[in-house]
This record gives sequence, C-alpha cells and structure tokens, in this order.
Amino acid sequence: MAETKKTSLKLHFIAIGGKVMHNLALAMSDKWHKVTGSDDEIYEPSFSRLDAAGILPAKMGWYTDNITEDLDYVILGMHAKADNPELLRAQELGLRIMSFPEFIYEQSKDKQRIVIAGSHGKTTTSAMIAHALESCDKDFDYVVGAQLPGFDRMVKLTDAPIIIIEGDEYLSSAIDRRPKMLLYKATTAVITGIAWDHINV
Repeated sequence: MAETKKTSLKLHFIAIGGKVMHNLALAMSDKWHKVTGSDDEIYEPSFSRLDAAGILPAKMGWYTDNITEDLDYVILGMHAKADNPELLRAQELGLRIMSFPEFIYEQSKDKQRIVIAGSHGKTTTSAMIAHALESCDKDFDYVVGAQLPGFDRMVKLTDAPIIIIEGDEYLSSAIDRRPKMLLYKATTAVITGIAWDHINV
C-alpha cells in the first residue's frame, strides 16, 4: 500500500550522519514521513544532503528533548553507544527502538528480499543484480553499502515489489549483537564467498 501524508510516521534517527543512516532518513523523508535526527558529528556528503532535505539537526550532540512520546520509531545507528542519552530516554519511555537493518526489514517485509552476503564482492554483486533488473524493466528498491554508478543514493524505499539488500556481518547496533545480514530475512540469498574475515566481530 502506498504511504501518504495521512499515514506518515514520526521517526527519529540517533546517529543520522552515517552512510546508510542518512540515506535511509532521506528515503523516509521522501515518503512524507516526519524525520528528525541527531549526531555528534556529521561529515560530507551526509551534511549537505540532510541540509538540502531540511532534516539536518539544528545542533550537534545528543539531547533528550529530541525523544518524545509521540515517536513511532527510534532508529539506532552503529555510531551510537549503549549509554547514549537519547537511547536511554527512548528506553525509559518504552518507545519502539530498532537498528537500521530491523527497520529496513519492517519496511520491506512484503517484498521479495534479495540479500547479498559474503566476505568479498557484495557491492559489486548488488550492482550486477541491479543492472540486470533494470535491463529487464523491473521496478526495485535497494540498500547498498557504497554509492553505485548511476544511482543518486544508497537507499531507495518505494512500493516496488523487489528489494536488493547488501547484507554484511557486522553487529546491528550497540544493543543488538546480531549480524545485520540475518535481520533482513532474505527470501533469496546470494553468498559471494566465505573467508576468515573480520574476526573482531
């Protein structure tokens, strides 16, 4: 079902400046959702993109006033620590807190989810699948970890029936130790290869 202003959500992104986080925030703002965010530092190109969309935080830092009872979701980025004041306030209020992989699944659970995982070549494989779908005139969304040639952003979330997701093995957030790739609940999984990699996680 297409989302409109009448069904808009109120979302707050803790650590909105991250690569995927700011792209996800932009995608949700494009869908007429009310988006706010916070971070202690935001670099380019995140800064300019958020500013152009009117969702750049007014000031840097973490402020509990950002967390209000009427928020539908609080989306937690990897940069935020478990003792983040905004996170603690959201927990105190009993708000729905999700890592960005959980939220992406929530927004795409009715789609065919093609998840690309593996030690090497995830972004390249994602780009190849996107090219193939484009060549077949298929409508699709995507979540990738790097800017792909020919695509303006790293996240696209519409009403398309298919989504390509680059799924890595890093922890989902400071309060969720599960690998991101598992949270997408793939309907189709592509494993590029397995190697002894990232032993720190």
